[in-house]
Amino acid sequence: MIRRTLLALTAATLCSGALAQAYPAKPIRLVVPFPPGGGTDIIAREVSQKVASSTGWTFVIENKPGAGGNLGVDSAAKAPPDGYTLVLGQTSNLAINPSLYSKLPYDPLKDLAPIGLVATAPLVIVVPVNSPYKTLADLVAAAKANPGGVNFASPGNGTVAHLTGEQFQRTAGVKFQHVPYKGANQALTDVISGQVQLYMSSVPSVLGQIKQGKLRPLAVTSAKRVGDLPQTPAVGESGYKGFDAVTWFGLLAPAGTPKDVIARLNTEFNKALQQPDLRKRLDDEGAEPAGGSPEQFAALIKEDMARWGRTVKESGVRID
Repeated sequence: MIRRTLLALTAATLCSGALAQAYPAKPIRLVVPFPPGGGTDIIAREVSQKVASSTGWTFVIENKPGAGGNLGVDSAAKAPPDGYTLVLGQTSNLAINPSLYSKLPYDPLKDLAPIGLVATAPLVIVVPVNSPYKTLADLVAAAKANPGGVNFASPGNGTVAHLTGEQFQRTAGVKFQHVPYKGANQALTDVISGQVQLYMSSVPSVLGQIKQGKLRPLAVTSAKRVGDLPQTPAVGESGYKGFDAVTWFGLLAPAGTPKDVIARLNTEFNKALQQPDLRKRLDDEGAEPAGGSPEQFAALIKEDMARWGRTVKESGVRID
């Protein structure tokens, strides 16, 4: 009995090692749970392209938006755990949605296997370039003078942008009229045209429009200024000391994916994130390259689930 058990364990170990050495034998599907053109999509394409160029692997990007990212993450969680389906998860669908939705179709801690943190990014508060609001103080003054009179757009209910906006409203003692969109593209179109007065999103989603002079940045939500927007103050510099909210992006696979495959993916993505050309491209998009172990990423997800869960509870936002 003992001998058969040992032989079985040895065979399993050898099979696992052989799988990792042969991997990948076909294209890898990388699910992006948001529409094309947003921050998550941009980062997924930049990073996977770099890994592909250095390894010869093929990645197929699949944009699967809906339900605040839940549809895409759920499809990845339910895929065969063979290493051929990955997902670029983000703060909202991994750390916020478990508290936001009464029925979430997946458990981020049980149904997914973290591979590694890819990047982090602050959010930025922007207005149309012809807006009368020149500073964050102007915006707050207008909102105090006319509670609910300033429209605030976000990429969707329960997104990091939405909840960061709720957090800022409580901090500043103001009330905006929230206008949720289904992704970043339409929200950007409407704020640029002036149909919406205020927009908050990750820096990668709006940096291009800021550089083109279509949007005016009022403040970034990180604890300090960011290199891509050196003239834009942090919220904390504008009288709200200690305000700090960023979003992150990380790679995951379905739970049960062989550990050797997870380790190989982690190694290759970490190598890519250390390359100067990719780091510059991500930096140019307003994102900060990250990296690290699967265990470190798992700990971040668990920690932020608790932190954002408190914000969801305080805001009273709930989606059934």
